[in-house]
Amino acid sequence: MANNVTGLTRIIKAAGYSWQGLRAAWQHEAAFRQEAVAALIAIIVACWLEVEPVTRVLLIGSVVLVIIVEVLNSAIEAVVDRIGSELHPLAGRAKDMGSAAVLLAILLAIFVWLALLLPLLR
Repeated sequence: MANNVTGLTRIIKAAGYSWQGLRAAWQHEAAFRQEAVAALIAIIVACWLEVEPVTRVLLIGSVVLVIIVEVLNSAIEAVVDRIGSELHPLAGRAKDMGSAAVLLAILLAIFVWLALLLPLLR
């Protein structure tokens, strides 16, 4: 039977699944927990700083992007692990590329913070 959930019910169910995904990331992924704590600290700092609203949005957005990419990376790793435990070059490549995406997001966040805050220190 097809799932005929629509409208507000669908949105509520989707939000529940999203919340389950965040809980799973927190419970099972140490990197997610570390990055989430770092992001929370960064968001607090960004809100505390006396900067223009656009600057604040860029500072916060860059660290939230790290969290988003980490969730996607964790999902990739979970799917690869589910498929099998044997070593396979494609499985390793998928995991390495997911990890590279997280690294790029972190480097972007560092660049954004330095580019926006260093001029304020001069």
